[in-house]
Amino acid sequence: METRLDRYEGAKENKINQLRMLIEESDNIVFLGGAGVSTESGIPDFRSGEGIYNQESGLKYRPVDIISHTFFMEHPEEFYDFYKRKLLYPNAKPNKAHKALVRLEKQGKLKATITQNIDNLHQEAGSKTTIELHGSVFRNYCMECGKKFTMEYIIEHEGVPHCDKCGGMIRPDIVLYEENLEHENVDGAIKAIKKADLLIIGGTSLTVYPAATFAQFLKHDKVVIINKSSTYLDLQALLTIHDSIGEVLDSAIPKTVPAKSSSKKTAAKKAAATKKTTATKKTTTAKKTATSKKATASKRAAPAKKAEPAKKVAAAKKPSTSGKTSAPKKDTAVKKSSAKKKPTSKKSKE
Repeated sequence: METRLDRYEGAKENKINQLRMLIEESDNIVFLGGAGVSTESGIPDFRSGEGIYNQESGLKYRPVDIISHTFFMEHPEEFYDFYKRKLLYPNAKPNKAHKALVRLEKQGKLKATITQNIDNLHQEAGSKTTIELHGSVFRNYCMECGKKFTMEYIIEHEGVPHCDKCGGMIRPDIVLYEENLEHENVDGAIKAIKKADLLIIGGTSLTVYPAATFAQFLKHDKVVIINKSSTYLDLQALLTIHDSIGEVLDSAIPKTVPAKSSSKKTAAKKAAATKKTTATKKTTTAKKTATSKKATASKRAAPAKKAEPAKKVAAAKKPSTSGKTSAPKKDTAVKKSSAKKKPTSKKSKE
């Protein structure tokens, strides 16, 4: 559903340009998506006019009641009849929205994709940062022994699928009504949003909790809403686009990494690295200079020590030039001679 503002000529293009600029200026983007992301892959959402909740279940129970924990435990036959017909889409493929988000992830800007979907399409498109709040139909396990099974195993078995090891009933690894979400996934989603410098919310009416409240953990107002119907955050968001999420994201997210590449943080890191290198060079130069000065000082100090014996020799020579008899010279010779003989006497003792 488009707003009146979106109907004006050029309004959609202007909004996509705004989104493009926001993405370019951001380095830590988080995407929060719902069932509307997968509708363009042929998987119906839940609450729209053509959604699962407004379709005939084929049973005497309402769809919203069937996908509850109590119903699954009390009526497994009816649950699996509805589940296989309405919630499994093995031939669905990722659409423009999934692929655009993977491009953004590969460009280093998208840090987390938080999804309420159970169809595994984000991962099939190549996402490495997906947080599944409600589990996945691609994972199934035995309630008795814990053995894991694929979606194909569930489809191939009629009625309620049972474990081929112990015979226990198999259940899909999805969160049903009346069940709690995995704390690890919720904590991971909130942690990612707290760090985000841009939050893009798409394909969700924001009526399912706790995901509907996640935006409150953002520390600023940089929120973009992309959804065909209105949400309670439309007027508070920095930018709201009521249009196809696949078309919008595919237009706003670059097909390749921009040539200028470079985010402010990348430039800052490079600048910091340059400063560090310069500082290291200065430190090395200073050390070399200090070492050189020390060596020079040592060389200058060395001759001074050798000069002292020279002075003593000069002082010893002074009496011989004073005009006195040469007797002292003979005494000196005698002393030197006796000094040479002493070591010989020591050797004979030894």
